[in-house]
Amino acid sequence: MKLEQVIVAYKSGDALAKRSAERCAQALEQRGINVLLGPSGPHDNPYPVFLGSVRNSIDLAVVLGGDGAALSAARNLAAAQIPILAVNIGGHLGFLAESPDDFDSETIWDRLLDDRYAIQRRMMLQAAIYEGHRDREPQSDTFLALNEMCIKPAAADRMLTSILEMEIDGEVVDQYQGDGLIVATPTGSTCYTVAANGPIVHPGMEAIVVTPICPLSLSSRPIVLPPGCIVSIWPLMDPDVNTKLWMDGVLATAIWPGQRVDIRVADCEAQFIILRENYSYYRTLEEKLQWAGARIRYSNHHRN
Repeated sequence: MKLEQVIVAYKSGDALAKRSAERCAQALEQRGINVLLGPSGPHDNPYPVFLGSVRNSIDLAVVLGGDGAALSAARNLAAAQIPILAVNIGGHLGFLAESPDDFDSETIWDRLLDDRYAIQRRMMLQAAIYEGHRDREPQSDTFLALNEMCIKPAAADRMLTSILEMEIDGEVVDQYQGDGLIVATPTGSTCYTVAANGPIVHPGMEAIVVTPICPLSLSSRPIVLPPGCIVSIWPLMDPDVNTKLWMDGVLATAIWPGQRVDIRVADCEAQFIILRENYSYYRTLEEKLQWAGARIRYSNHHRN
């Protein structure tokens, strides 16, 4: 890997992440590498400034924080094809991030320069708002998500029930009454989707997972779709314009009556650097989700 210009982003408001980022930036600058350093959080997004202020390409983004910081980096950097090294410093679950035990800022740069790492590509979703008829141009920007797009209402003074109609490739499939709909990637299947009783899908697959949130019908079930599908969602019975589109838990835009959200596989992928030589997705599931397995463990003598 070429390392001439590197982003170092850290979880805003976290002292440990900030100190680690400053040490990281110092180690890179001692090697003659230009560093773009800044906080990342709900009220801090350094990536548009970084991308717009440099002439030469950015070779790497080091993100020190939790899954939220990694998701933000993916949404902002995937289109520019910038690989992300996410390290769980100051985060909680850290599903997308490397362990800080595997991150030695004194030796990691030699590993990257010598190409002693792996890159895992993760499918993303893109969404846009359309006004009524299918042939019209989008009425919004294109929004990206690594985990999921979520269509659900929000109000300050009451709990709201949404009524949503879903089309797949132009064909009406179902109407949902409940708390909303999650349209997720395989990466996002272990986040909000699994909390809503959706399936866990291996991130090596390309698929779209649609999961109702607390539907008021036992017939409303999760569905797994092939990656070429376009999922269109229409809010119904929403005169107060409470329905919102959320990307990875971040508000994207409001949806007005008569509008629809089209969600499809994005044109770009997130690229995450893997440092662990014995990386296993199944061990990650076991560790992060604290799978206990059967209460009685049996020995498998057939392996001998």
